Amino acid sequence: MELAKYIEHTNLKPDCTEKDVKKLVSEAVEYGFYGVCINPCYVKLAKDLIKEANKDIKVICVVNFPLGANKITTTLSQIKEAIQDGADEIDTVINIGAIKEGNYQKAADEIALQKKAAQDKKLKVILETDLLTPAEIKIACLNCVGAKADFVKTSTGFVKDGVGATVENVRLMYSTVAKKGIEVKASGGIKSKLAALDLINAGATRLGTSSGTQLVR
Repeated sequence: MELAKYIEHTNLKPDCTEKDVKKLVSEAVEYGFYGVCINPCYVKLAKDLIKEANKDIKVICVVNFPLGANKITTTLSQIKEAIQDGADEIDTVINIGAIKEGNYQKAADEIALQKKAAQDKKLKVILETDLLTPAEIKIACLNCVGAKADFVKTSTGFVKDGVGATVENVRLMYSTVAKKGIEVKASGGIKSKLAALDLINAGATRLGTSSGTQLVR
């Protein structure tokens, strides 16, 4: 297994600087990571750096992040701008409030609109599993299936005292979506190679982590 090819090397910190993005891309080039996952304001910079390096490294941009509480028109605008700036994939946060109050149709409709806006770019939907029950995780996964998302993803990493990706949740997500052709991205709290391998064995085909370099050393 070439672990680096599973990794989306990530920096979504609020104090992330251009220097940090340059370091992130440099490390992605050095270790052969699948991609870099960054905030919208740095998409163009990352894309230009990757082009200069002449490497096939994807630029993943987060939208509706980290709360999942944008107006849908705002999120659609974010997606459009991210693609214009060079984003290869889009990671969005599901409308968590809609899931919690049982308004599943609203959540599904918003995902469908985002998938349409993403065009041919992969859309990953962050469920924020720390805030959901197992039953809600399954329902949210099914919403993503119906809306034709490409991935379901565990976490933003921004929930206070959250545990992030767990084997149990990844296994539940995988069992719900895999037969429908949707993949699972595990993210949040992945700090060791052993944890990464356990999540892959549970069904994850992508790993979002800010600790990518220590996982592959």
